[in-house]
Amino acid sequence: MSNKKGVKLQSVSKIYEDPKTKKPFYAVKDISLDIQPGAFVTLLGPSGCGKTTTLRMIAGFESPDSGEIYLGGEAINALTPNKRDTAMVFQSYALFPHYNVFDNVAYGLKLRKMTKDEIHRKVMDILELVEMTGMESRMTNQLSGGQQQRVALARALVVEPSVLLFDEPLSNLDAKLRVTMRTEIRRIQQTLGITAVYVTHDQSEAMSLSDQIIIMYKGEIAQMGTPREIYYQPSDEFVADFIGEANFINGRIKEIKGDNCLMEIAGHTLTLPSPKKHPVGSSCRMVARPEAVLIGKEGVLPCRVTLSCFMGAYHFYHVMLEDTLIKITDYCPVNKHTFQAGDEAWLHFEDNCVHIL
Repeated sequence: MSNKKGVKLQSVSKIYEDPKTKKPFYAVKDISLDIQPGAFVTLLGPSGCGKTTTLRMIAGFESPDSGEIYLGGEAINALTPNKRDTAMVFQSYALFPHYNVFDNVAYGLKLRKMTKDEIHRKVMDILELVEMTGMESRMTNQLSGGQQQRVALARALVVEPSVLLFDEPLSNLDAKLRVTMRTEIRRIQQTLGITAVYVTHDQSEAMSLSDQIIIMYKGEIAQMGTPREIYYQPSDEFVADFIGEANFINGRIKEIKGDNCLMEIAGHTLTLPSPKKHPVGSSCRMVARPEAVLIGKEGVLPCRVTLSCFMGAYHFYHVMLEDTLIKITDYCPVNKHTFQAGDEAWLHFEDNCVHIL
């Protein structure tokens, strides 16, 4: 493959006009990010958060109103999409229906005026990589959605771009196929060591694919980090709520002792990792994932069970802690006491699994 290149955005903004009010608004507002060569980075967020606009600016389909975009150290704002060392995989595949698989994949190479032998070799190599060998003479309308997606991927990869861009490429596939294809995309990206920027609103897709996740909200970056950092140390309530399930529990900081603090919740005191930004006496919120909350006959916080469901791999509970609803996933329930709706129980928390916002 060609040299790995990173992507850098410096204070990039994009302004659109609201079609109803005719007022300008920021689709992307002053974002800066530095994507390392060979990394798989996902832009994640709800619709309208600016993730696709950001991707399209990297590809050259949109131009920033301010700020600069760099590819491998070269400023690329002025370059048209075909002059940038990038390739895009679209949600709609965008294949040519009147071409067979081979000609779809070979299209970009023919534009580059390569010899027939070279084109043949490159196309066959890339079809092998995406596991489509033997399908080269099929027409694209004879292919399943997953196969069409593999062809679209091969067509983007065959021109050996330094950066591969994905715009929600799996959203048209059914759930099972999406899981297979995301594993494939990650395998191919790691095999080639290519830099990838991926847009999705599907959190499990982002978690399973990425080296780094960039969570966007209203045109700005809410948090950047590894999937693990974002899951266990969300920067705010929006991020905590957007990635996975989260319980929010209100409390008050009673005392700070070194790296730990004493937090009062519902009249009971818990020892937790100390938050940096809350002084003694201030109220704050703790975030706890459903699998980090443990239910038992003893613990630190009393609760009342309102829902008890056996789900196979785990037992799912809703409990009330005073007037706060808390969801609990209790894994491998076969060896544990099962609480029924109406039971009184106690909660405690896995060490290092709770986070004070």
